Amino acid sequence: MFVKICGITTEADALLAVALGADGIGFIFAPSPRQVSAQATRRIVERVPPEILTVGVFRDEAPERVVEIVNTTGLRAAQLHGNETVEQTRYVAERVPLTIKAFPAGHRGIGRIDDYKVAYVLVDAESPGSGEVFDWRLAEGVVDPAHLIVSGGLRPDNVADAIAHLQPYGVDVSSGVESAPGRKDPVKVRAFVAAARAAAGEDVTGGDGGGGVDGVEGVGGVEGADEEPFDWREQGG
Repeated sequence: MFVKICGITTEADALLAVALGADGIGFIFAPSPRQVSAQATRRIVERVPPEILTVGVFRDEAPERVVEIVNTTGLRAAQLHGNETVEQTRYVAERVPLTIKAFPAGHRGIGRIDDYKVAYVLVDAESPGSGEVFDWRLAEGVVDPAHLIVSGGLRPDNVADAIAHLQPYGVDVSSGVESAPGRKDPVKVRAFVAAARAAAGEDVTGGDGGGGVDGVEGVGGVEGADEEPFDWREQGG
């Protein structure tokens, strides 16, 4: 089970997430209270173990700019969370190590992973960053679970239900493990990771993540920056 902690804004939170078993961490470059700069991200990425998937999260950014940021900051992946076209997404996917395309639940593009040429599809609530849980039935049967990452209102107390229902490749959380916007709570992060791994039938006593990421050499787990993985609005989550 790939576990990504998104909305990282500080080196301390990045290393905390890694120490507590996250496979990936996300940095938001879209306008948001938790938005981070490329320079700050580069400094954090330099301190993160190479087996952790570091992901830049973008919304309707110029594809050329996405590629530039990912490749100059040392990030391992791009996550596109806007209205990017098939052509724009493929442009990015051809030029960065790994690409994730995010869609709101029920979007017709969810089942078109082959068209977009991305490694994974992330399904979020209809209003990204709202902290709302979407109807998980909307993600059933539209994409191979092995390429599905689930987000949207996940917390330590409901992530196991999402995993049991959809059997996804991974889960993504931001505000559900925060003590304040952009600040991760170690107790919540630990509980979330443990609940996700237990739901997937994994050993929760080891501490390390362990879920490999297909297509990215040397990454032993799936993805600092700003808020909820995809909170584009100034809300606390």
